Parts: sequence; structure tokens; C-alpha cells
Amino acid sequence: MTATDAVTLYTDGASRGNPGDAAWAYVIVRDGTVVAGRSGFIGTATNNVAEYHAVINGLEAARAFTCDRLEVRSDSELVVRQLTGRYRITKEHLADLAGEVRQRVRNFAEVRFESVPREHPCIQVADRLCNETLDAERRRR
Repeated sequence: MTATDAVTLYTDGASRGNPGDAAWAYVIVRDGTVVAGRSGFIGTATNNVAEYHAVINGLEAARAFTCDRLEVRSDSELVVRQLTGRYRITKEHLADLAGEVRQRVRNFAEVRFESVPREHPCIQVADRLCNETLDAERRRR
């Protein structure tokens, strides 16, 4: 990817309790600038389910910015390794979510998945969005 066509999707999911209240978030970066970000509340779910929802929602949103090459970065090694085939998916509900990811990947010419540390600045933005969503949901109740 060159700097002129670089679109990167950063994703994060969070669960307070495992399972517990869960949220997903993504940040889309094009040419080094954040161009979109969003989060949403899932309800009661595990952290892994929240991580998958972040990828699914992020892929859907990334279509507005590219149909060519997309780099997807997550701090969830499990999700990245399952989506790249390094790990088998043994839980049916995660296999279903991985199927939703694969369906959305077809909208792009090329998608690469990469695991990044949770300290990455864009992952931290996504993490903050998740926490803001969870805090807002708690206040709403």
C-alpha cells in the first residue's frame, strides 16, 4: 500500500464482565488522518464477540472510503488469527461472526488483517469509544 491509497481500519471490542455489557468501536484512517469512527452497544456478550462486531461494523463503514485495499488492525490476537486461518474456530457463534466478516471482505479487492498492541494510538481511540459507549449505557439505565 502506498501512502496515497492507504486506508486502515482499527477495531476494538470491550466487555465489562465476560460475558457482560459489551461494545464495539472502529476508527478509519486514510493517509494518516482519522476520517471516521463509531461505536455501538451490543448488550450482554463476551469480549471476543465484541471484537468481531467491531470488525464487522468497521468493514461495513470502510466501504465508503475504499473498495480497493484495506488494512484491518486489531488488538485481539484471537480474532486476527482466526480470520487469517492460523487458529481454528471451534465455537459456532464465533464461526458465524467470522462468516459475516468474510462476506464483507468480498467488497474489497484486498484485505489484510494484522494484530497490533493495545497501546497503539488508534486502538486507544477505539478503546475510548467503547468505554464511552459502555459508560453512557450504564448512565441510561
